[in-house]
Amino acid sequence: MFIINEPNEQIVPIKVWLENIGQLDADCLRQAKNLSNLPFAHRWIALMPDTHSGFGMPIGGVVATKEVIIPNAVGVDIGCGMVFVQTDIPVEPLLSVETPNGVLAKAIVGDILRNIPTGFEHHKKRHKCAAVETFEASLTDRQKGGFAQGLLQELEKAKFQVGTLGSGNHFIELQTNEEGKLGLMVHSGSRNVGFTICHFFNNLAKDLNRQWRSPVPAEWDLAYLPVDTEYGEEYIKWMNFALEFAKENRARMMQEVIDVVLDRTAKYAGIKDVKLSDRINCHHNYASHEEHYGKKVWVHRKGAISAREGELGIIPGAMGSTSYLVKGKGNPESFCSCSHGAGRLMSRSAAKKKFGVQETIEDLKTLGVFLGKVKRSDVGEESRFAYKDLDFVIKNELDLVEPIGKLKTLAVVKG
Repeated sequence: MFIINEPNEQIVPIKVWLENIGQLDADCLRQAKNLSNLPFAHRWIALMPDTHSGFGMPIGGVVATKEVIIPNAVGVDIGCGMVFVQTDIPVEPLLSVETPNGVLAKAIVGDILRNIPTGFEHHKKRHKCAAVETFEASLTDRQKGGFAQGLLQELEKAKFQVGTLGSGNHFIELQTNEEGKLGLMVHSGSRNVGFTICHFFNNLAKDLNRQWRSPVPAEWDLAYLPVDTEYGEEYIKWMNFALEFAKENRARMMQEVIDVVLDRTAKYAGIKDVKLSDRINCHHNYASHEEHYGKKVWVHRKGAISAREGELGIIPGAMGSTSYLVKGKGNPESFCSCSHGAGRLMSRSAAKKKFGVQETIEDLKTLGVFLGKVKRSDVGEESRFAYKDLDFVIKNELDLVEPIGKLKTLAVVKG
């Protein structure tokens, strides 16, 4: 970890969990310096080793704020995160047992792809959703008729989206641990629900900041809402709903994956009485009211997970590579946070130009990874070469987390 502290250019320092400033891209550094000049920033800004530029704030960034919340510092995919479940199923039969639809792992991928909508697809019929029902029941008549009433239509749409994967870097993976046993991992978030909530409140914050003659320049794209106002309170309420929706979304997909795996391994490999363990679920796009250095602050983790003492987390690698299960060390310097993944080396558009469809698919075949994807024309965006090396990321945050398990990809479903 090193510190960027130029008193003439910053209000607070920036702590970076990398080796040197040359490992930060210029736009990421510019955004971090903008954060360091927020008048309500607490103590310092923290950048995780997977950091890279985002919208307004770097991905892999952590900022603690006093008495305000910044919608764009949470981001558009509110509640995006990971869920993992370990099984005691040996992976060898998945790679050797043949089914009418190919080897068992390939057949499982096909079934998952048929059962779980991916990309921009939603369910054809509405599904019951506990997060939506609980949130709807909590709304007062005043809130239903208030300034955020335009968001109410998202609650109905959410019932068609719960249990769907999305696109981009979201995935479902079959993995093997170091003992050769099957692990299941899902990476997804709040779908269009969180996207709409973010844009609604970010645009509202921009308008209000103009009216208030905010000291934060508009071009930084870090418009804020005081938490003691109706606007701030409403954003927090909608954000927390999106977190619950994202968690339920992942849980629905994980259960679908478990059902497919148990059914197919029993039918074709005779594996029954499967034990499930080590369920871990963590968000990496959210804001949380926490105490740090004697002050209650809003910790915004955008592409970062909580890593309190003993807390379990998931840090996935690039498509087709490896992922880590970690245990937090509760390091206060990072506001008890760590990285959320490998972190991009290049933008999606740049990766798509550089890595062709066939080249990326052949690379996965070379690794022995089965790919399930309906639309393959954009697969190069997620090439493992478009991301940082995960072992490098982990090496730079060993003061934040302890790795407790390493997982290798066997098969991946993408949007």
